[in-house]
Amino acid sequence: MNKPIIFYDGDCGFCNKTVQFVLNNEKNREIHFCALQSEFAKTFFLQLGISEIDMSTFYFWDTKQLNQRSAAALKVLNYLRFPFQLGKIGWIVPRFMRDGVYSFIAKRRTRLASKFCALPTKEQALRFLSQSTV
Repeated sequence: MNKPIIFYDGDCGFCNKTVQFVLNNEKNREIHFCALQSEFAKTFFLQLGISEIDMSTFYFWDTKQLNQRSAAALKVLNYLRFPFQLGKIGWIVPRFMRDGVYSFIAKRRTRLASKFCALPTKEQALRFLSQSTV
């Protein structure tokens, strides 16, 4: 797949708000989005040799590799406008610490935001992947 893709828990309000945040703050309109519950995600992950998808994990396909947890979030920053790119300073923090913070938030994500579902514009809707054709 030659396009960047954010994989997120489609049933999670916090995750949906994160997707909306990216849509509202991206530099270019190149990121695609895919709920982890979709057939596309299942097929995509199987092609990478991953049979079990962790619904509490944020994944980002950067067109070359599948990133997860804090690394995925930091990679997404490359696609956002200033000042959000300044968050890339987070790379200096050791992964075990970044992922510790990530896990703390992930465990509480359903309490951090209630159900949230924004309706994308027609243009944005074209970037949401749901079909099993990879």
